[in-house]
Amino acid sequence: MSLKVDPDWWKSLFDEVYLLTDARTVCNEDITRREIDIFCRVVPLRPTDRILDLCGGHGRHALELSRRGFSECTVFDYSHTLLAKGTDEAKRRNCAVRFVQGDARDTKLSANTFDHVMILGNSLGYIPDEHADFRILQEGLRVLKPGGWLLLDVTDGKSAHEKLAPVAWHEIGDNIVVCRQREIMDGFIRAREMVLCKNSGLVRDKNYCIRLYAPEPLAGLASEAGFADVQVHSDDAVFDSQEDVGCMNHRLLLSARKP
Repeated sequence: MSLKVDPDWWKSLFDEVYLLTDARTVCNEDITRREIDIFCRVVPLRPTDRILDLCGGHGRHALELSRRGFSECTVFDYSHTLLAKGTDEAKRRNCAVRFVQGDARDTKLSANTFDHVMILGNSLGYIPDEHADFRILQEGLRVLKPGGWLLLDVTDGKSAHEKLAPVAWHEIGDNIVVCRQREIMDGFIRAREMVLCKNSGLVRDKNYCIRLYAPEPLAGLASEAGFADVQVHSDDAVFDSQEDVGCMNHRLLLSARKP
């Protein structure tokens, strides 16, 4: 039987529990540094450029860019929890990163403001509405300066179809077990995530979904949203761990420019 998913799952999943269950990737500074190395080779980044980390969570990529001397980074996300973590981390590191809360489909940010818009770490495809991703890309286009770059990092649908295991689990420390049941149907990965504490029992039982893209439809979506010079790059170098970390194992990079 197909897993049922609340269309607004993304409004509540990204909390303290998420930071625990996904810490091996999204809180891993070595991975973040390797990713930024790759991203800097794909698009021309200058330290004075204004960069928007759209759907940026706790800002791991923006914080790494700031550490490297990029002085104009803004993180935009829906999750208050992730933004609060990022704000605390920026203060701890003495990084001048700005954190803004809102809906990526309508950011309220000024038009023609940023040299680069980055949507990284599989942060597109969360909203089941078929028009949502298009609206997010259009919003990215709106806030970019003419000639500005989009960098998009998403799940590789073809690889996911071929390689994603239907069941996965891992332990965190001595006390937490994370179990995921996964299925691919109607262009989405649907997953049930159960987080169990050996001492106190169930911590979380929640379903979520992520839309899958192949290279050609992804490039087509970016072109339809108004971007030019669209290129899809290999995902091989982004994350090469043999450990099963779900969608983080299978990714595509897309770069494009605002005309």
